[in-house]
Amino acid sequence: MSELRFVRMGFGAEAVDYQVAWDEQRRVHAARFADEVPDTVLLLEHPPVYTAGRRTADNERPLDGTPVIDVDRGGKITWHGPGQLVGYPIQKLPRPVDVVAHLRRLEEAMIGVCAEFGIETSRVEGRAGVWVLGDPVEQRPALGGLSLDFDPRLTDEEFDPRLNGPEYAPSNAGQRREDRKICAVGIRVAKGVTMHGFALNVNPDVSNFDKIIPCGIRDAGVTSLAHELGRDVTIAEVLPVVERHLQAVLENADLRPRVIEKTPAA
Repeated sequence: MSELRFVRMGFGAEAVDYQVAWDEQRRVHAARFADEVPDTVLLLEHPPVYTAGRRTADNERPLDGTPVIDVDRGGKITWHGPGQLVGYPIQKLPRPVDVVAHLRRLEEAMIGVCAEFGIETSRVEGRAGVWVLGDPVEQRPALGGLSLDFDPRLTDEEFDPRLNGPEYAPSNAGQRREDRKICAVGIRVAKGVTMHGFALNVNPDVSNFDKIIPCGIRDAGVTSLAHELGRDVTIAEVLPVVERHLQAVLENADLRPRVIEKTPAA
């Protein structure tokens, strides 16, 4: 694959409006499809905004009428805002497109970021993103709230049954308290090029998730690097770590097409 290019669009007082970032995603996506630019990761922070994927129901939107931007990614509704580091990797994938492999690479990179800060995270079966697993039931309860931001059924090109997990099924099977999402992942692949990406909770106000019903899942929570570490963590502190782990995972990824077994001729 090509060398990975990072573009720091704006943070803090220069946070990037969601619509502006979305337009830039589409511009870079078209340029990457035409091989005019290398694989690119847009990194930024958004002003407070709710975005709704294609499967968002009316009753899952903010109850107080807060405006929502409808977007072309999978999943349902989520929140972006201050204290959350957002990354949009725009990468050309080989055909046949393996959406799951791309999703897993983003998760792997963010798991590595969290580990570097001393936080143990994991994947949860049937749910995209990076999670801090809940405590065993005999220990303290975890926080409330939640976000899920991926739909594996956007198009035939993107569908993969390995991601078709039940939305309402408890992920912990009664063995632990609620899991806490620290990084949401929501992606789209069009013309073999990826869009959207991840949102890593560095030090946001997670109460913003309380205004919505994100993905209809009620048995998991939201957390952040700052909450888990019990200290202030800044975007500036996390940004170079994220870039390093994304570079290690995406630049060194084996992007060869999957081997598809042919059915023997009758």
